[in-house]
Amino acid sequence: MELQYLVREPQNITPETPILFLIHGYGSNEEDLFSFVPTLPEDWLVVSFRAPYNSDNGGYAWFDIDFNSAENFVDETQAEEAVKQVLENILSVSNRYGLTNNKTHLCGFSQGGIIVYSLALQYPDLFSKIACLSTFPEEKLLKNMVKDKKKIEHLRFFISHGTDDGAIPIEWAKKGAELLYDLSAYFSFREYMAGHGVNQKNYMDLMEFFKK
Repeated sequence: MELQYLVREPQNITPETPILFLIHGYGSNEEDLFSFVPTLPEDWLVVSFRAPYNSDNGGYAWFDIDFNSAENFVDETQAEEAVKQVLENILSVSNRYGLTNNKTHLCGFSQGGIIVYSLALQYPDLFSKIACLSTFPEEKLLKNMVKDKKKIEHLRFFISHGTDDGAIPIEWAKKGAELLYDLSAYFSFREYMAGHGVNQKNYMDLMEFFKK
C-alpha cells in the first residue's frame, strides 16, 4: 500500500542526497513533523508519511492503541503491518529519487517512534541517524532485532522524553536507553520539562543532532 506523504526537495538531488523520513504520532497527520522542515539541513530530502488508519479524534493512526492496558498497549498485528508498510514505502521513495547512499535518517514521535525503533534495530544497514521522540521500543516489534554490535555501530540515536509525559511514562522511554546501552549503540538520552510533546529546548537539541 502506498502511503500519502509530503515532501521537501532540495535544489539539487544526487544519488548521495541524504533523506529524512518523518513518522507522526497517534491521532496526528503528515503535516505535524513536517513543520520541522524550515530548520532542517537545506540539502536534505524530507518526506513525511501519513498513517493509513483514521483515529478517533479525526487524525490518523499507524495501529490501534489500548490506553487502559500496558500489556496490550500496542495492537501487535497492526503494528507489525505498519512497520512493514513504512519500510516498503521508504524503499520505494528512495528508489524513486535514485538514492543509493546510506544517508537515510528516521524521526518518529510517540507511535511513530515505536515504528522507528523497530525499523532501525531490525534493518540497521539501511539507516544512519535515528530520532525517537516521546516514545519507547516495543519488544513485540523487535523479534528480529540485530544484536551484532558491528552492524549497529554506525547508527546514531537521539532519544528525548518529557518528564511530565502523561501518555507514555518516562520509565518506558528509559527502557530504550537501556536497550541501546546493552547493544553498545551510540545514543544520547535527553529529558525535558515537558509533557507529551517537543518543547523548544528539545527541538533545538534535535536540530543540532541532525546537523552534526
